[in-house]
Amino acid sequence: MLRFAAVGDNCIDRFRPSGLSLIGGNAVNVVVQLARLGHQAHYFGAVGEDADGHRTIAALAAHGVKVGNVQRKPGHTAFTDIDVLPSGERVFAYEDFGVCAGYRPTLAEVEMLKTMDHVHIGWMDDHGALKEELCRAGVSVSQDISVNAHPENLLVSGLSVAFGSAGEDAGLADIMLRRLIAEGAKLAVVTRGADGACVSDGEQTIAAGAQPVDVIDTTGAGDSFIAGFLSAYRAGSGWETCLEAGQRLAAQTCGHLGGFPQAEQVR
Repeated sequence: MLRFAAVGDNCIDRFRPSGLSLIGGNAVNVVVQLARLGHQAHYFGAVGEDADGHRTIAALAAHGVKVGNVQRKPGHTAFTDIDVLPSGERVFAYEDFGVCAGYRPTLAEVEMLKTMDHVHIGWMDDHGALKEELCRAGVSVSQDISVNAHPENLLVSGLSVAFGSAGEDAGLADIMLRRLIAEGAKLAVVTRGADGACVSDGEQTIAAGAQPVDVIDTTGAGDSFIAGFLSAYRAGSGWETCLEAGQRLAAQTCGHLGGFPQAEQVR
């Protein structure tokens, strides 16, 4: 068992026209999956003093996530409105970061983060300040550059692992791997949808295909891949094992609604 932390975004995904809502967000999905893998997993972020905030904390705690460092703030919990087209395609229609916008861990929380075996940073609008401080302290840190944020919040220099997504475009994946390494990431990992994922340190690159699965929902599959990869990587496994662990967890997530198993609600 390792000590992981995920810092940053949480949100309520609100699907239209059904009214179904699910808890999500890059940092939340990653930390829940790490807890489900048996690790000590801590979530650092902010929720509103509203029903969605209480719902989020309760769901994380139910999956074994340590929620003692979740800040409860006046205002509303972040949400995303998602339109589901007749074809089944999902369109992100509107996003409101709520109290996640401007969230910063306290000085005491930053010191706690420095004691973790690994910290994954989700969406944050701090221009990379937390990442830089943790990296200077020698903490193993990762971030997904595919989350919705301005480029100044996604600088990868110093990251132990930089994650990205290239869809099923092999050429784009290769370009992204090279760019992440050139910009200072120690290890770059790029997912390619149904075509699997690849990893590189600038000298060696390997790829692995995705596991076959009957897809119910792809929401959070990339976040689950990150959790599976990090669990194996921080345990000292080889790249092939890390990719396999990520793909296996992503495939499981595609078999249910949302980024992790949870009670569905209709708004």
